[in-house]
Amino acid sequence: MELDFEIDEITESIVDTQTGERLETLVVPGSIADLKELTTVHGWRFDWYFELAQSERFVYKLIIENEPDIVQGLVSFVKRENEKLVYMPLIENAPFNIGENKRYQGVCGNLVAYGCKMSKECGFDGYLSFLSKTTLIEHYIKTLRAKHYGGQRMGIEPEDADWLIGCYFK
Repeated sequence: MELDFEIDEITESIVDTQTGERLETLVVPGSIADLKELTTVHGWRFDWYFELAQSERFVYKLIIENEPDIVQGLVSFVKRENEKLVYMPLIENAPFNIGENKRYQGVCGNLVAYGCKMSKECGFDGYLSFLSKTTLIEHYIKTLRAKHYGGQRMGIEPEDADWLIGCYFK
């Protein structure tokens, strides 16, 4: 699946768009219990039950430390041992974090940085790969410092992974 997530700004964590306040976040494993309200009926675009059911995929949620029951965004990762990278098949902002009236900015940047961090922890040097919609390739090159490998395939390499990790995980 080609991804079309928005990188609104690279922040240090996430920022409240109404107050400008920077909030401390956590990226933690997602579970079936988290998904009760995270359905298309509630504005989410993707089937996160399906993601959790895939044995090779790891689903994580971004939460604010003081609001652990509110999911700000979700991401899934696959550890590709043979390619020495982490692949990101799906990422999504919470519906209230999309568009002109979004509540928080920096959610997807935070989740992508976590994927780079996971890659380093797996011994893959920070390599992260994903497929992009064609119209967003330049956006990811500019905002994430991602590399375009042809077609829709994009990736984040070690130096840029270190930069992203440093932005979100001190």
